[in-house]
Amino acid sequence: MKNQQVNISISTIILVKIIFTLLIIAAVIITFIIVKHKDEKRIGDFQDRILKKQRDEVQNVYQTMRAWRHDYHNHMQSIKALLAMNQIAELEKYLDSLEEDLDSIDIAIKTGNIGLDAILSSKVSIARKNQIDVNCKATVPKDLEISDVHLCAIVGNLLDNAIESCEKIKADSKILPFIRIYIGIFKKQLYISITNSTTETKRKKISEFITSKKGDHGLGLKRVDKLVAKYDGFVNRKNEPGVFSTEIMLPMLSQDKVK
Repeated sequence: MKNQQVNISISTIILVKIIFTLLIIAAVIITFIIVKHKDEKRIGDFQDRILKKQRDEVQNVYQTMRAWRHDYHNHMQSIKALLAMNQIAELEKYLDSLEEDLDSIDIAIKTGNIGLDAILSSKVSIARKNQIDVNCKATVPKDLEISDVHLCAIVGNLLDNAIESCEKIKADSKILPFIRIYIGIFKKQLYISITNSTTETKRKKISEFITSKKGDHGLGLKRVDKLVAKYDGFVNRKNEPGVFSTEIMLPMLSQDKVK
């Protein structure tokens, strides 16, 4: 009888331990799901803000262009009047002013992708307004595995970080603020390279650089990595004194589409 009671007690203890263990596992799984959901929601909300910001930037560029075109005839009348009065000095000043205005709304970037054209034109315009020297060369084929939205999100996030980094450079600094953009085909893949000047004077591990990015810009880097991984792409970041660069390789077409 005692042995039977002992066996029952042992069985009860084992059962309790099993139930307790299962409860712990369940709690861990539920916690993981909740944290993952919150993280995904946070990144999703961030991306929504970025897309809204980019849309507003692009809209602003096109509104400025439409306004300039609306004033085109007025400009022509002013130029003709100055010519008629032989006021060459005033005409030169007027033309210089128009050229400056046109430079501020330059949307001459033609990549072959309308969405990317808009994002690049918007970001390049913002950078130049902030006295950042920008060199951009970009060509994108029509057949891409990555969606236009995701491509614009990647490039937009990288340029936001590049512009922010350049804006931190002081006017009296020996470092010249610059951004170099190259997008094209390399080894049958879409190659994206963005290089910018930075205030970092010492070489830093990439992991340290990413963890030091807080707020939206930290999320931006994570978003880029996540999107590149989604398409089985490759990200390579380089951090040298005064210069930071990001290289991305994305497949042109999935194997299913190739077949």
